[in-house]
Amino acid sequence: MGFRDDMKASGSACGGSPRHSCSDLVGKLKDTQGFSFIEVMIVVVILAILATLLIPRVMGRTEDAKRAAAKAQISNIESALQLYKLDNGNLPSTEQGLKALVERPASGPAASNWKAGGYLPKVPLDPWGTPYKYTVPASQGAEFEIVSFGADGAAGGDGKNADIVSWDLDRN
Repeated sequence: MGFRDDMKASGSACGGSPRHSCSDLVGKLKDTQGFSFIEVMIVVVILAILATLLIPRVMGRTEDAKRAAAKAQISNIESALQLYKLDNGNLPSTEQGLKALVERPASGPAASNWKAGGYLPKVPLDPWGTPYKYTVPASQGAEFEIVSFGADGAAGGDGKNADIVSWDLDRN
Protein backbone atom coordinates (compact mmCIF):
# COMPACT_ATOMS: atom_id res chain seq x y z
CA MET A 1 0.00 0.00 0.00
CA GLY A 2 1.46 3.36 -1.00
CA PHE A 3 1.36 6.73 0.70
CA ARG A 4 -1.81 7.87 -1.12
CA ASP A 5 -3.54 4.58 -0.34
CA ASP A 6 -2.61 4.98 3.34
CA MET A 7 -4.14 8.48 3.30
CA LYS A 8 -7.36 7.28 1.68
CA ALA A 9 -7.75 4.37 4.08
CA SER A 10 -7.05 6.39 7.21
CA GLY A 11 -8.46 9.75 6.18
CA SER A 12 -5.34 11.64 7.22
CA ALA A 13 -1.80 12.16 6.09
CA CYS A 14 -0.33 10.53 9.18
CA GLY A 15 -2.20 7.25 9.16
CA GLY A 16 -5.01 8.05 11.59
CA SER A 17 -4.51 4.95 13.75
CA PRO A 18 -2.34 4.46 16.80
CA ARG A 19 -0.15 1.97 14.95
CA HIS A 20 0.70 4.49 12.20
CA SER A 21 2.40 7.71 13.05
CA CYS A 22 3.79 10.51 10.98
CA SER A 23 7.31 9.31 11.68
CA ASP A 24 6.48 5.91 10.12
CA LEU A 25 5.31 7.60 6.93
CA VAL A 26 8.36 9.86 6.81
CA GLY A 27 10.52 6.76 7.18
CA LYS A 28 8.73 5.12 4.26
CA LEU A 29 9.36 8.20 2.12
CA LYS A 30 13.05 8.25 3.07
CA ASP A 31 13.42 4.60 2.04
CA THR A 32 12.22 5.28 -1.52
CA GLN A 33 15.17 5.90 -3.79
CA GLY A 34 15.39 8.20 -6.82
CA PHE A 35 17.87 8.14 -9.67
CA SER A 36 21.53 8.38 -8.89
CA PHE A 37 23.67 11.09 -10.40
CA ILE A 38 25.38 8.53 -12.66
CA GLU A 39 22.03 7.30 -14.03
CA VAL A 40 20.93 10.86 -14.80
CA MET A 41 24.25 11.61 -16.51
CA ILE A 42 23.96 8.46 -18.68
CA VAL A 43 20.52 9.59 -19.87
CA VAL A 44 21.87 13.09 -20.62
CA VAL A 45 24.77 11.64 -22.63
CA ILE A 46 22.41 9.38 -24.62
CA LEU A 47 20.13 12.34 -25.40
CA ALA A 48 23.14 14.43 -26.47
CA ILE A 49 24.31 11.67 -28.84
CA LEU A 50 20.82 11.37 -30.36
CA ALA A 51 20.60 15.15 -30.79
CA THR A 52 24.01 15.21 -32.51
CA LEU A 53 22.85 12.58 -34.99
CA LEU A 54 19.35 13.94 -35.65
CA ILE A 55 19.78 17.73 -35.75
CA PRO A 56 21.89 17.81 -38.96
CA ARG A 57 19.31 15.63 -40.73
CA VAL A 58 16.42 17.82 -39.65
CA MET A 59 18.30 21.03 -40.49
CA GLY A 60 19.06 19.77 -44.01
CA ARG A 61 15.37 19.08 -44.61
CA THR A 62 14.41 22.70 -43.98
CA GLU A 63 15.86 23.80 -47.29
CA ASP A 64 14.20 20.88 -49.10
CA ALA A 65 10.86 21.88 -47.58
CA LYS A 66 11.31 25.49 -48.71
CA ARG A 67 12.08 24.38 -52.27
CA ALA A 68 8.99 22.13 -52.29
CA ALA A 69 6.86 25.02 -50.97
CA ALA A 70 8.17 27.32 -53.71
CA LYS A 71 7.27 24.75 -56.37
CA ALA A 72 3.76 24.39 -54.93
CA GLN A 73 3.29 28.16 -54.84
CA ILE A 74 4.49 28.49 -58.44
CA SER A 75 2.01 25.79 -59.48
CA ASN A 76 -0.81 27.67 -57.72
CA ILE A 77 0.19 30.93 -59.41
CA GLU A 78 0.28 29.14 -62.78
CA SER A 79 -3.27 27.89 -62.21
CA ALA A 80 -4.45 31.39 -61.28
CA LEU A 81 -2.79 32.79 -64.43
CA GLN A 82 -4.55 30.22 -66.60
CA LEU A 83 -7.91 31.16 -65.05
CA TYR A 84 -7.12 34.84 -65.63
CA LYS A 85 -6.34 34.09 -69.27
CA LEU A 86 -9.56 32.08 -69.70
CA ASP A 87 -11.63 34.95 -68.30
CA ASN A 88 -9.85 37.84 -70.02
CA GLY A 89 -8.36 36.36 -73.18
CA ASN A 90 -4.81 37.37 -72.27
CA LEU A 91 -2.26 37.12 -69.49
CA PRO A 92 -1.30 40.06 -67.30
CA SER A 93 1.64 41.94 -68.79
CA THR A 94 5.04 41.92 -67.12
CA GLU A 95 4.34 45.49 -65.97
CA GLN A 96 0.98 44.51 -64.45
CA GLY A 97 2.70 41.59 -62.78
CA LEU A 98 1.19 39.08 -60.43
CA LYS A 99 -0.65 41.91 -58.67
CA ALA A 100 -3.23 41.61 -61.50
CA LEU A 101 -4.29 38.31 -59.93
CA VAL A 102 -5.28 40.12 -56.74
CA GLU A 103 -6.47 43.55 -57.95
CA ARG A 104 -8.10 44.49 -61.26
CA PRO A 105 -5.40 46.06 -63.43
CA ALA A 106 -5.94 49.77 -64.10
CA SER A 107 -3.62 49.95 -67.12
CA GLY A 108 -2.13 47.69 -69.75
CA PRO A 109 -4.04 44.90 -71.47
CA ALA A 110 -7.74 45.07 -70.60
CA ALA A 111 -9.19 42.68 -68.06
CA SER A 112 -12.82 43.02 -69.12
CA ASN A 113 -14.03 39.82 -67.43
CA TRP A 114 -11.84 40.09 -64.35
CA LYS A 115 -13.32 37.87 -61.63
CA ALA A 116 -14.66 39.74 -58.59
CA GLY A 117 -12.50 38.83 -55.60
CA GLY A 118 -9.47 38.09 -57.77
CA TYR A 119 -7.66 34.91 -58.62
CA LEU A 120 -5.44 34.76 -55.54
CA PRO A 121 -6.09 36.10 -52.03
CA LYS A 122 -2.68 37.84 -52.10
CA VAL A 123 0.53 37.77 -54.10
CA PRO A 124 2.75 35.32 -52.21
CA LEU A 125 6.42 35.80 -51.47
CA ASP A 126 8.68 32.84 -52.01
CA PRO A 127 9.65 30.83 -48.89
CA TRP A 128 12.78 32.98 -48.50
CA GLY A 129 10.70 36.18 -48.35
CA THR A 130 11.49 37.42 -51.87
CA PRO A 131 8.86 38.33 -54.48
CA TYR A 132 8.50 35.96 -57.43
CA LYS A 133 9.70 37.34 -60.76
CA TYR A 134 6.97 37.21 -63.44
CA THR A 135 7.79 37.68 -67.13
CA VAL A 136 5.60 37.51 -70.26
CA PRO A 137 6.72 35.92 -72.59
CA ALA A 138 9.25 33.59 -70.97
CA SER A 139 12.88 33.56 -72.03
CA GLN A 140 12.64 29.84 -72.86
CA GLY A 141 9.74 30.21 -75.29
CA ALA A 142 7.02 29.42 -72.77
CA GLU A 143 3.95 31.63 -72.52
CA PHE A 144 5.11 33.09 -69.20
CA GLU A 145 7.76 32.54 -66.57
CA ILE A 146 7.61 32.62 -62.79
CA VAL A 147 10.97 32.49 -60.99
CA SER A 148 12.12 32.13 -57.40
CA PHE A 149 15.81 32.85 -57.04
CA GLY A 150 16.24 30.35 -54.20
CA ALA A 151 18.00 30.83 -50.89
CA ASP A 152 20.52 33.40 -52.13
CA GLY A 153 17.89 35.64 -53.77
CA ALA A 154 20.09 36.12 -56.84
CA ALA A 155 19.81 34.75 -60.37
CA GLY A 156 21.66 31.48 -61.02
CA GLY A 157 23.24 29.33 -58.38
CA ASP A 158 23.54 25.64 -57.54
CA GLY A 159 22.00 23.41 -54.90
CA LYS A 160 19.93 25.37 -52.40
CA ASN A 161 20.75 28.59 -54.25
CA ALA A 162 19.49 27.27 -57.61
CA ASP A 163 16.61 29.14 -59.26
CA ILE A 164 13.19 27.51 -59.36
CA VAL A 165 11.43 28.29 -62.66
CA SER A 166 7.87 27.58 -63.72
CA TRP A 167 8.77 25.96 -67.04
CA ASP A 168 11.10 23.44 -65.34
CA LEU A 169 9.73 22.59 -61.89
CA ASP A 170 11.02 19.01 -62.05
CA ARG A 171 14.64 20.10 -62.43
CA ASN A 172 15.36 20.90 -58.76
